[in-house]
Amino acid sequence: MLGRMIEFRIDRRSGVSTYVQIIQQVEQAMRLGLLGPGDRLPTAREVVEATAVNPNTVLKAYRELEREGLVEARRGVGTFVTRSLASELTAVEAPLRRDLEEWMSRAKSGGLAVEAVDALYAAVRDEHFQR
Repeated sequence: MLGRMIEFRIDRRSGVSTYVQIIQQVEQAMRLGLLGPGDRLPTAREVVEATAVNPNTVLKAYRELEREGLVEARRGVGTFVTRSLASELTAVEAPLRRDLEEWMSRAKSGGLAVEAVDALYAAVRDEHFQR
């Protein structure tokens, strides 16, 4: 499906290199089912125009995604997603996502700042998932 397109958001203050941010955002979109097999990634030129990132940085990220077997570059046509990382549990319509959206809404209306939400999420996540 060529209609869906990812829009990159680069945080230059995050301490995470730009090419890694691009990789992470593509993988996250794939996990959430926002990008699936056959979807085209924006061209390097489109990413550069939208984010002012160096074209070589975009190409480095796309090459890494290709090396991981997640995308395929087709010369003169574009870079396309080759497989899905989504599951029924992570889809946009999934009940777990709706539960999380309700929780986030309660946290926001309760006055929690985004940093407090992040800290609370990380603490609970780490209690349940050992790295």
